[in-house]
Amino acid sequence: MSVADIAAPRPARDVPVAPLLFAGSLVLYVATALATGQHAYLSGEGLIGLTQRMVGLGIVALGQTLTILVGSIDLSVANLISVSAVLASFIMKGEPAMIAPAVLAVLALSAAVGLVNGLIIARLDVNPLIATLGVGLILQGLLSASFSNFAGSVPAAFQAFAYGRIGPLPWSVLLLFVLALAIWLLLSRTRFGAHLYATGGNRDGARLAGIRTERVIIGAHVLCSLMAGLTGLYLASRLRAGAPWVGRDGVYDLESIAVVVIGGTLLAGGRGGVWGTLAGVFLFATLDAVFNMTGIDAFPKQVLRGAIVILAVAVYAVRSKGHVA
Repeated sequence: MSVADIAAPRPARDVPVAPLLFAGSLVLYVATALATGQHAYLSGEGLIGLTQRMVGLGIVALGQTLTILVGSIDLSVANLISVSAVLASFIMKGEPAMIAPAVLAVLALSAAVGLVNGLIIARLDVNPLIATLGVGLILQGLLSASFSNFAGSVPAAFQAFAYGRIGPLPWSVLLLFVLALAIWLLLSRTRFGAHLYATGGNRDGARLAGIRTERVIIGAHVLCSLMAGLTGLYLASRLRAGAPWVGRDGVYDLESIAVVVIGGTLLAGGRGGVWGTLAGVFLFATLDAVFNMTGIDAFPKQVLRGAIVILAVAVYAVRSKGHVA
């Protein structure tokens, strides 16, 4: 068995899923806006607002895609987002000169957390759910012991991250799609991407083919944590300050996993890609907008999201059995 046989990148496998999700979500959005008479949602600003709903969840979900593709998972992202937002705001304290040190501190901390997650999983062979949950609880404990409310503030210059625009397009939306393109290129055009698919698809086979699977797993977790750190920076910019609860309540850990699965990436690893993940994020953003248009309480939205995740996993499981047969 050659490395090429095991490690051929396969991001195109999510292509049939992504267009259907994007198209279906857009039809739902337009139909709801017309049915409720909320025509403002169909304006240019309304559509831009829809894409802005994707940013926070979208960035962290891109990182989660990498860990799931490699056959792992990361439950520490929510608490890392909270820590990143608070750390950035606390260091900046409203001073423009402190933006660069704060951003560097957040990225360094995020990379360190990802490295710890990867080492525990790859070297100590601890189950990813347990390892990342434990790291996340440690982060939550340290944060809760130090902060109980909003901390510091971010200067106006940094708020442009969330509210600035290049022409009609928000910087944050452009960043999301630049990151998606960069990760797609990483997966489809680099050796690391090929090794990531191979490790997720068959870890033992990849190791026998000469792939250093431990390094691949560690690398995936470092990148995932960096995406969580960027999400924390975005939320600090959007809220104009950091708060210890911004990443919790299942919004960024469980939902980041949900949109990856909805987008066609297998939880077992080795199959999927970024465009399916973005399509899943777009679906969730559309559901938020639809519930706002109709004025329905937020609780049914969570029920519907859960049903969609279960249905998606069931469909992919049936389809996979059909391929095997």
